Amino acid sequence: MKSALHNQSITRDRIARIQLRSVNLPLKSAVSDAKVLTGRQKALADVALLFAEIETEQGVQGLGFSYTLRAGASAQFAFASEVAPLLIGEDPNDISRLWSMLAWAGASVGRSGVSTQAIAAFDTALWDLKARRAGLPLAKLLGAHRESVRCYNTSGGYLQASVEEIIEKAQASLARGIGGVKMKVGHPDRKVDLARVEALRRALGDETPLMVDVNQQWDRTTAMRMGRALEQFDLQWIEEPLDAYDIEGHALLSAALDTPVGTGEMLVSAAEVNAYVHAGAVDVLMHDAPRVGGITPFLKVATLAESRGMILAPHFVMEIHLHLAAAYEHQTWVEHFEWLEPAFNERLEIRDGHMIVPARPGLGFTLHEQLDGWTVAKAAFGRRP
Repeated sequence: MKSALHNQSITRDRIARIQLRSVNLPLKSAVSDAKVLTGRQKALADVALLFAEIETEQGVQGLGFSYTLRAGASAQFAFASEVAPLLIGEDPNDISRLWSMLAWAGASVGRSGVSTQAIAAFDTALWDLKARRAGLPLAKLLGAHRESVRCYNTSGGYLQASVEEIIEKAQASLARGIGGVKMKVGHPDRKVDLARVEALRRALGDETPLMVDVNQQWDRTTAMRMGRALEQFDLQWIEEPLDAYDIEGHALLSAALDTPVGTGEMLVSAAEVNAYVHAGAVDVLMHDAPRVGGITPFLKVATLAESRGMILAPHFVMEIHLHLAAAYEHQTWVEHFEWLEPAFNERLEIRDGHMIVPARPGLGFTLHEQLDGWTVAKAAFGRRP
């Protein structure tokens, strides 16, 4: 007698239609980190988003997105528009194969950076679609370890703000239920950094989790001296103290300091992030799914990090990273930024220092109609089922 599984007929679905949208989402006010103070970048006034909406012949839909800060949005959209037709007619369940297909389609411009960041929008949409089809939140589809993840706020701690403003916003975040606060450092005058961190620590008390972010603006000597000076404040981590590609420097710093060292957000492939893990050059892994090419490569890195018992604190896009952090075995954090909230109809729940994994299928988000006013380009492929 055949089992019920053998008696079931398998209906294969196919991708029927893809819609791309490039959006410039304005911030309420421009923000500056250490890269602005050193003259390497201009203040950030908006976030450029690449949305991919995928629909199958059976009418199942998936939503994914990638992003860039400052330059690169038109390049992401152009690459995505070139490779999107390759997905039409494909089985949406074959996510890993489809990622490789798209990556190799543009291999002559590299399998990292702009090309894979564009692919990330498709990859995330396919994972969202798969979870929606299963009727599960993405975290549950992946195998959740927890229903909520510790969260900290960054958006109120930028360098253009006075220390009084940072304290006020930090206290408001904690009152809202957010569990920790990160502030930007990397001021040309290191005494200013230390005074600002000291003032925030004093205002929040010793029990509040506190982090600092250098945004790659210290050299090795400065990072070592500042790292030692900052140890008195019992920080959760020092983030991006050195150039993102200085693996050796990060390894030396991590070995010398009691404070954990975090990095990974500026790396643009799984291979680049894995190099840090293999070298033991990072304590808190902060890779970013849209930047490394989507959920598929993010999970490959997370599996390696999990085998080392590392702390995971993915960068930005809490709407995606909440699910991925919830599916990670060891200690996790997720970064709270309200910047992208205007793009979506739904909001994430925060209480008792944690961000709650939504019960809605997939990522749990739908696009707000006001995005039409910020849309700079659209493209559609295939046809509606």
